[in-house]
Amino acid sequence: MKSAFAAIIGRPSAGKSTLLNKMCGEKVSIVSKAPQTTRNAIRGIVTRADIGQIVFIDTPGRHASEKKMNKRLMDVSERALADSDLVLYVIDASREAGNEEEEIASLLEPLAEKIIIAVNKTDLPSVSLEKTKDFINKRFKDISDGRIFPVSAYCGQGVDELLSALFKMAPEGQPMYDPEYYTDQDTEFRITEIIREQAINRLRQELPHCLYVEIADMEFKEEKLWVRAFIIVERESQKGMVVGKGGAMIKAIRTGSLKNLKNIFDWKIDLDLRVKTGKDWRHNDNTLRKIIDRQN
Repeated sequence: MKSAFAAIIGRPSAGKSTLLNKMCGEKVSIVSKAPQTTRNAIRGIVTRADIGQIVFIDTPGRHASEKKMNKRLMDVSERALADSDLVLYVIDASREAGNEEEEIASLLEPLAEKIIIAVNKTDLPSVSLEKTKDFINKRFKDISDGRIFPVSAYCGQGVDELLSALFKMAPEGQPMYDPEYYTDQDTEFRITEIIREQAINRLRQELPHCLYVEIADMEFKEEKLWVRAFIIVERESQKGMVVGKGGAMIKAIRTGSLKNLKNIFDWKIDLDLRVKTGKDWRHNDNTLRKIIDRQN
């Protein structure tokens, strides 16, 4: 039997979370066009009978910035790399490599013997496979073509072949989770992430990084899971954007969240969703520790 931890790494919006969900066959990690949607080390589990198990760790996108929050996110991905048996490097073939890709390559070069590369978004017309492979060959001379896989995480093309190669590279070992598990995230964390996904996908581009979600109370009540949650923004002026005219935006976020949660949990959920301000929370060490380290 094979058993391994595999860190998924790449720059923001490379499609890491979409690929993780496709490999697991379930919604494990939230997805958005907003860069650095992933803030935690999200674990997704793939088990194949008589072959083994791989526990994937989806990490925040590697982004060059000296901001306090970004530094914490980079710590998350570096810890995942250090603790993993394999590394799945996801490259967005629809974009030029650029400085961020160069920085990731420098980080990964010493780990070349345990890397598999997924060249993602091959379904898009803007893809240049030749340029992407030139970059890979230049930075990873010891990685053969047999460890480079063109894929489309969105369409699922090439994902089975990629998984087979990962299992082949995985070391011998016993499964760490029962076969029915596809993630080990707790209920509270999954609910906050689904709400955050609905919020950032409905709000203007600059707001997603200015919010997080907090569960204030949660209990089983009258055969339902009753949840009171807060979407927390940085400034009072941002509350109106989340609430919307006549409460339309917060209602849409709540409705979308409940629809997604229904597909994840077997029980009914009663969601009381509100908005409040956490002034300059992205510069507060205690808050950052709470929201970034809680599932890592």
